[in-house]
Amino acid sequence: MFVYVGAYTEEQYNGKADGLSVFDFNPGSGVLSPLGVAANVANPSFLALDATGRFLYAVNELPEGGVSAFARNPKTGALTALNRQLSHGADPCYVSLAGAGRFALVANYTGGTVAVLPVNANGGLESATDVVRYEGSGPKPQQDAAHAHMIAPDPSGRFILVTGLGTDSIYVYELDDAGHLAPNTPGTPVVKEQPGAGPRHFAFAPDGRALYVLNELDSTLSSYAYDSARGALTHRQTVSTLPEEYTRENSCAHVVVSPDGRFVYGSNRGHDSIAVFAASENGTVTPIGHEPTQGKTPRGFALDPSGAWLLAANQDSDAIVTFRRDPETGALTATGDVVETPSPVAILFAEP
Repeated sequence: MFVYVGAYTEEQYNGKADGLSVFDFNPGSGVLSPLGVAANVANPSFLALDATGRFLYAVNELPEGGVSAFARNPKTGALTALNRQLSHGADPCYVSLAGAGRFALVANYTGGTVAVLPVNANGGLESATDVVRYEGSGPKPQQDAAHAHMIAPDPSGRFILVTGLGTDSIYVYELDDAGHLAPNTPGTPVVKEQPGAGPRHFAFAPDGRALYVLNELDSTLSSYAYDSARGALTHRQTVSTLPEEYTRENSCAHVVVSPDGRFVYGSNRGHDSIAVFAASENGTVTPIGHEPTQGKTPRGFALDPSGAWLLAANQDSDAIVTFRRDPETGALTATGDVVETPSPVAILFAEP
């Protein structure tokens, strides 16, 4: 199995990496071994793999943002650059695939936009067919303007969701065959989080009936019931990602649901931990603990496809730490395997 690690490369972003790194991952031992670096990729801070495993996409988080496309060798894990397209906004921070892989969706944080980029038969990207620009702000300093943070389809592929960190909003769209986004009306076009929450990343339960939204600015996790027929969200609860006694600064980054849907994990930057939650059948969660990530500023993390291992990218301590996961309790245990790699921020598993 292969692991791709996105990182910051540019000094103005405190980046130290040379590009997008490729690792070998042993699913029996959890050991991560470096294979190489796809150089000349600027700030590949988030990654996506198409359903066939043949193509990989990376945002270029820059003032003039872009998305880079790569062909992937499934036997060696090596990447070959295909092309790059503008993301139509500054500092793109998320990319995903939709429409059965026919479109790449990108969220631009500073630009406050999302864009749809068609994917051609060779895996390369075409010019945008649609760009949506957001307006608005929120009560916290980080919400001085609209900041789109994540865009991804629901499990059915019918609806597209976007988190607006600057506006405390979750937007729901339909994507047509021509690559245009339309607000989900008369369904749920916009859902509001609490003022100052700053919704960042989200993850669906495997059955698609629950959505978990990690709020960056107030360190909370919100759970929603999701109606995939209408693209409708119903708020169930919001809980803290932090221990009660913790009072220092913190911001949340990424959220993952276990393959069986029984546990939800969220990363805390400041507390430097993975928060662990048990998920009920109706989608509500119960906090059950925190596991230190053995480093500073855990941003991206990922479970391997089996759910046996969790890899945490500690951005400010330049290391990826491996944890074994107990499938019955959801608990994480550090294995002692630590790989040094500069400024890691995104982790993506890929099978041969």
